[in-house]
Amino acid sequence: MDPILQSLDLDAPPPGLTRPLQALWWLRKGDLAPGEEWEHAHEICQSAEGTRVYDLIHALAHWIEGDQANSDYWYRRAGARPAGADIAAEWEHQARQAIR
Repeated sequence: MDPILQSLDLDAPPPGLTRPLQALWWLRKGDLAPGEEWEHAHEICQSAEGTRVYDLIHALAHWIEGDQANSDYWYRRAGARPAGADIAAEWEHQARQAIR
């Protein structure tokens, strides 16, 4: 998680991050809010639909967007439920999992 948080002043994800970590980086760069950064993260998630880690981040992206029904759909596709009580906690949980 440190490589993500320590690099948010950059204009793009730092080299060496996996695609899922890049999506999480974009979500955090955008302050976990809809906007241009959210769009970058969403594109990454869509590029590998059906892959669990991407679907989980996709669910988080739609939670951030405020589209709970769509978020729930992606959590179901991933066979999961949110692990965090709120968006920030869920982001942190997913970042820890993606780093493993």
